[in-house]
Amino acid sequence: MMQANIDKTMRMNYLFDFYQGLLTDKQRNYLERYYLDDESLSEIAETFEVSRQAVYDNIKRTDELLEDYEVKLGLYQKFEERQQLITEMKAMTEDKALITKLEQLEMIE
Repeated sequence: MMQANIDKTMRMNYLFDFYQGLLTDKQRNYLERYYLDDESLSEIAETFEVSRQAVYDNIKRTDELLEDYEVKLGLYQKFEERQQLITEMKAMTEDKALITKLEQLEMIE
């Protein structure tokens, strides 16, 4: 169960990175505090002077929205595929210059 929560949090962090520009300020603030800052629903609710349920509902809707963006645009999936290819290419060569370029490519990602 704990691993599933960690996996979901990591996925949401990536989706947030890719799609945050498509979110409203409120959606960005709530997700950032919940996933990146690890604040509780109660802490977020207190900060924004809304109910815990309102925060929960907003985060749930925004999670679904991010997943919908991913289905339509696939930025995270493509990122993972590129990372896998870079890892495989690095393992296939001992050419230090090529490895350096692959590492630079990873940093861009």
